[in-house]
Amino acid sequence: MATDTVHASEVTKARVHPVDEVLPAPRLAAYGFQHVLAFYAGAVLVPILVSSALGLTSEQLIHLINADLFTCGIASILQAVGFGRGAWRVGIKLPLLQGVTFTAVSPMIAIGMAVIGTGGTPVDGLLTIYGAVIVAGLFTFFVAPFFAKLLRFFPPVVTGSIILIIGVALVPVAAGDISFGAIGGLNGVVIDATGAYTPVEMFDYSLRNPELMLKNLAYAGGTLALILVVQRFTRGFLQTIAVLLGLVAGTLVAFFLGDAHFDDVASSSWIGVTTPFYFGVPQFSITAILSMIIVMLITMVETTGDAYATGEIVGKRVRPSDISAAIRADGLATTLGGVLNSFPYTAFAENVGLVRLTQVKSRWVVVAAGSIMIILGLLPKAAAIVAGIPHPVLGGAALALFAAVAVAGIQTLQKVDFTDHRNGIVVGTTIGAAGLITGYGAIAGAFPGWAQIFFGSGITLGAIVAIGLNLLFFHTGGGHGQAVAGRPGVSLVTIEQTNTMTRDAFADTFGDLVQGAPWAVDAAFAARPFEDAYALRAAFQDALLGATEEQQLELLRSFPDLGSLQDTAHARYADDHSVKGLPELAGEDLDDLNELTTAFEQKFGFPLVVSAADVDRYEKVIAHGWTRLANSPAAEKAAGLLEVAKILNHRFNEKVADANPIAAAKAAIAAEYGH
Repeated sequence: MATDTVHASEVTKARVHPVDEVLPAPRLAAYGFQHVLAFYAGAVLVPILVSSALGLTSEQLIHLINADLFTCGIASILQAVGFGRGAWRVGIKLPLLQGVTFTAVSPMIAIGMAVIGTGGTPVDGLLTIYGAVIVAGLFTFFVAPFFAKLLRFFPPVVTGSIILIIGVALVPVAAGDISFGAIGGLNGVVIDATGAYTPVEMFDYSLRNPELMLKNLAYAGGTLALILVVQRFTRGFLQTIAVLLGLVAGTLVAFFLGDAHFDDVASSSWIGVTTPFYFGVPQFSITAILSMIIVMLITMVETTGDAYATGEIVGKRVRPSDISAAIRADGLATTLGGVLNSFPYTAFAENVGLVRLTQVKSRWVVVAAGSIMIILGLLPKAAAIVAGIPHPVLGGAALALFAAVAVAGIQTLQKVDFTDHRNGIVVGTTIGAAGLITGYGAIAGAFPGWAQIFFGSGITLGAIVAIGLNLLFFHTGGGHGQAVAGRPGVSLVTIEQTNTMTRDAFADTFGDLVQGAPWAVDAAFAARPFEDAYALRAAFQDALLGATEEQQLELLRSFPDLGSLQDTAHARYADDHSVKGLPELAGEDLDDLNELTTAFEQKFGFPLVVSAADVDRYEKVIAHGWTRLANSPAAEKAAGLLEVAKILNHRFNEKVADANPIAAAKAAIAAEYGH
């Protein structure tokens, strides 16, 4: 009996997915600290940039850094541990570390500067930012379940353009730090020959202190050069902390040369607790809120990409419900950030890369990292050290980070079909509008105060232009033909385009309907031109039913065994079954399924194929499978092909617009009334 108990325990342990594995405490601490190191520079950079732009004091910056780290820890734990069930589940339960999104930097600075420009204080600007952050966080939390329906308004042409202009528009922020004290620019202050700070007009780009400018360029260039050297000549963990090493080395050099000062470290407390609304009651501005909601919409797209990327890395399928849970965690963390004096949150791509690099997949490592960040957030002296980083050193590191953001936008735009001139118009006009404001920020002063939030940031204006033009060119009016194919986030394909596709393009677009079977794709392709979506569906149905026996058996064998659906190579078929409860099978039910699929394969020579969309409970799949084992080989082949035809129809209805208008109408009604 004892032997049986030990064996059962080992089996249970073996079934734990690497994502859910709780590692020994020393390893958790070590891996968690590694995540914190990879994340730290990016985490503290946002409060430093915002504080520098708004002109906050060192004491206020120290509190911002503490609040940021403290809330980052809470946000990461929320995402990795998760809580709640069903439609209100929060947290994706994957190793996703949360940090303040760089997407929000320029809009937040624009909000704060608009308030200051109308006679407010830097703290007033900060409070207006917090009001917008709180409302945008609540918006994100409640809109999460519906976001999948909105993804089609954020195709790569929109997200790529926005990410590109974010990187480009943030470069002047880095330039402001590099030129700090020598040029007024965005900072509105210069340092004269005696070392005194002298206020100047904003956007005054005249060179006031050439000697200081040369020194600043040396610090910034040296920091950037070291970051590049580390990235080029190191591998593994050192490569992931290149920015952190550059900041540390640049600051040490500046300290020994007398240009870095840490006077506030001695006067800072050892322990400090982040209190809600430390700076005062948040102020609410409609334009600021709308600006921050746009930021959160972009952040939702980023989180979706990071979630899918992490799922691929750790070998765990990510379903629409998981995306909703991840976005809802972002919304809750962002609202909490506004309350605890921090900013909007999203998954940090740097740490997604670290998971890929180390192959440490446990989400509890992120929990450990979150706990470390909470502890760091309670140490004002640590924040005071960070606040002492010289401006030009920070600017050199920021230059590398912001340029990398722009490159990410270019990579996204590679997915765009620029043979369609409409996409070129969207990208070109977006870059032009964002560049206008980025290059000539003083333009915002010509507008009334309420409009300056939109026209004071190239990112905000560019995002509005990109979204608006996408709606205008792709979602309004007619004359472009019937949209017959496409998924959320991908441009729709018209029937005219389908009829002019090459064979390879046709296979890429529609091949997954038939598991990529080349003979089925060829047969359907030969039936062109298609009059409408119904004719396109009929072509695939005819291909399936008119195939040879060998081709039909080949198609049946292309489906995976139901007992091995954790294999991410079959994610499409697996997702259908996961909705019906396959991932929840355990114990005797899972053993029963494995026994059934093995017996089925041995008797018929192909796996048990089931259209999960036609099953209301997964227990019926198992029961019906045992019944089908009594079929003759010919009868089961016919039954299997019928299931394949059902799967084809369901996939066709998902992929093809207007394929089944009656079913679509029923689904819309059911969704509206919750049935």
